[in-house]
Formats: sequence, structure tokens, C-alpha cells
Amino acid sequence: MNVLLWHVHGSWTTSFVHGKHRYLVPVTPDRGPYGLGRARTYPWPDNAVEITPEDLAHTDVDLVILQRPEELDLATEWLRRRPGRDLPAIYVEHNTPKGDVPHTRHPMADRDDLLLTHVTHFNELFYDNGTTRTTVIEHGVVPPTTEWTGELDRLAVVINEPVRRWRITGTDLMPRFAAVAPLDVFGMGVAGLPEALASAGAPGLPVSGHEDLPQHAMHAELARRRAYLHLCRWTSLGLSLIEAMTMGMPVVALATTEAVDAVPPDAGVLSTRVETLVDAARWLTEDRDAAHRLGTRARDVAKQRFGLDRFLADWDRIMEEETCASR
Repeated sequence: MNVLLWHVHGSWTTSFVHGKHRYLVPVTPDRGPYGLGRARTYPWPDNAVEITPEDLAHTDVDLVILQRPEELDLATEWLRRRPGRDLPAIYVEHNTPKGDVPHTRHPMADRDDLLLTHVTHFNELFYDNGTTRTTVIEHGVVPPTTEWTGELDRLAVVINEPVRRWRITGTDLMPRFAAVAPLDVFGMGVAGLPEALASAGAPGLPVSGHEDLPQHAMHAELARRRAYLHLCRWTSLGLSLIEAMTMGMPVVALATTEAVDAVPPDAGVLSTRVETLVDAARWLTEDRDAAHRLGTRARDVAKQRFGLDRFLADWDRIMEEETCASR
């Protein structure tokens, strides 16, 4: 198939474009949010090709993958066809609901022209999807080439924009863990994190920001840290968490949203009691053998549940169903 989708979430799209189809990724001169084109920090195969809005009007497209409400009108303008009416469409919801949870109405609620696909069962449960058909396809990751070594008694965190998002990403909790072991924070918008923590009353902490490393370089650094720390209060299941588990990293995480179901008790420590997690971080930084034991289980679980082959097979199935139904 020729599948149109925007480059919105780099990690998820990286897995998605490893399928057998031809993926048309819009690109604009400014490479803005609706024309990023191919990823620069993730390895994408050659069947993900950039395409301009002008060329889309003259290109055969079999299916549209939507990820933001405004893409409906944008696709109509660029394709000169209406997704969901003139060609099949699937809307992928990556995020937890916002606003009046659990009464948050999904922007695609009560539609009969598309399939609403959630990336976690938690999200499908908490959104009010109305009468729109829904399904869940859980994440799958391209297996990292790096295996956990854990030789550094430091904790790894992967968060985008921890300063702006603060309580959502659990940034306010970091000082309690930095008192146990140094924190290395990877992601976008992390460069000013130590200064922000100092301004919030926690100066001089052993917290280092590693700004937007290429994926392979980030994985290599993560694998050297003793454990993976997941402090997000309200988020979908992060692909970086699954990648860390796939590498064999033990997990210390808030028992919130989908993490409760994704990380079994013998693969890490989950709790809503922060002191329990601080104790677990201390334990794992002091006991590398225990970290190795939990990480081995995390790797086995992640490879079985979040494997790339399963992810792509699930997507092939619903894409075929949607395109066949529209004929």
C-alpha cells in the first residue's frame, strides 16, 4: 500500500515505517510540525519517502494515518480527497486524555468514517470515544542493538521537555532520587534542567541533561546506567521505557497509567509511594546483581509483548481490513 502519515512521534513512526508498505511522509520547506519529513535522529528504511503537498494531489494513496485532528482538513486540501469518505482513514491516538478526565471526549468521537486506534488499553478506557469504532494496537519497538551493562551506578531518565511539563513528567520528584544516585536525563528540552531545579529550590544536584542525542547514541548511554527511572504521572506508555526494558534495564516507575500493566513485579519496582521508589533506586544502585536479575526479566517481557513483528502484523491486519471494507 501507499500509506500517508505525518512524522509526529519519532519513536513510534520509526517502528511503523519498518513495515512492508511505502510510507509517504509530508515535507515542507520549513520542515515545520506538518512537514518534518524523514527523521534525522532515528534510522528509517528507504520505503519511507518524503513527499511535498503539491505532489500528493497526483499520487495514489491507499490509506491515510491521522494523528492530530487538524490533519483531516490538511489531508483533504493536499490530497483533494476526504479521508474516511474518499479513501480509508485510521486515526492513531498516542496520548492520555486531557481536561475533565475521565469525561474527556475524544476529538474523533461519534464518527462513522474512520477507525480510532489507541496505543494503550488505558487510553481507550479513559477516553470517551462515543460511537466511533475503536481498537488497541500496543507498541512495538525496533530492538536496540545495545545490551544493558549497568556499570555506572547512575539512574537514566528519558523525558521530553521536563522543564515545561514539570509535574506531568515528575520533574519535581527528581531531587528525591538525585539524593540517592546521580540522574542522567535524556531527551528534547533537557539542557536547562539543572538550572530549573536549582531555581525551584534544589541547587547543586547531580543531574545532567543530555540534549536530543541520536537514538543509537542514547541507547548506548542508557545501557551503561544501573536502572531506568520513569516518573511520569500522566502519560501514555513511553517507547523509551520499552526500549530500556528490551535492552535489559530494570525499571523503577510510578504505578500510573499503562506502566502498571506493562512492567511485571519481577522486572522492576512500581509504586505510587515515592519513598518506596527511592528505596528501590538505592537498592539497585548498590546491588548490581539484583539489577541484572530484574533487567533480564524486563528484557524477556518486552521482547515477547512489544516485539516489532507482532506490532507490524497487528497493523497489517487492521490496514487490510480498512482498505478492503472501503472497496
